[in-house]
Amino acid sequence: MKKNTHGDDEINMHEEMRRAFALLSGKWKLEIMWLLNQRMYRFGELRKAIPGITQHMLTAQLRELEADGLVSRTVFAEVPPRVEYQITQKARGLGPTMEALTAWWNEYGKTVPVKPASRGRKARVVKSKPK
Repeated sequence: MKKNTHGDDEINMHEEMRRAFALLSGKWKLEIMWLLNQRMYRFGELRKAIPGITQHMLTAQLRELEADGLVSRTVFAEVPPRVEYQITQKARGLGPTMEALTAWWNEYGKTVPVKPASRGRKARVVKSKPK
């Protein structure tokens, strides 16, 4: 990738893009961000919405996203404690990227082979009780 120069400061766009990719790299971060782009979630809701993710991994990924300024965490002083996660204004800037990925998937997703389920926590099927 070419280097862009602005006066005395030289910007290596390859390095800058590597930094950008690192913010969302990992098995779960994009999925977490996609969900939070839709609405605010509580921790348990996120865990249920992402089949295969463990509690430990979700906690770690959310902490990294929060440290990078992409996710905000709000703790409510209630018993039991309530914690809500939402994307930040900075992360909202990724909205067009999410929309472009959705449009791409709608066009080409059916051509992508389905992969077998991966390791991790299996999705639970919750059966509702008859009323």
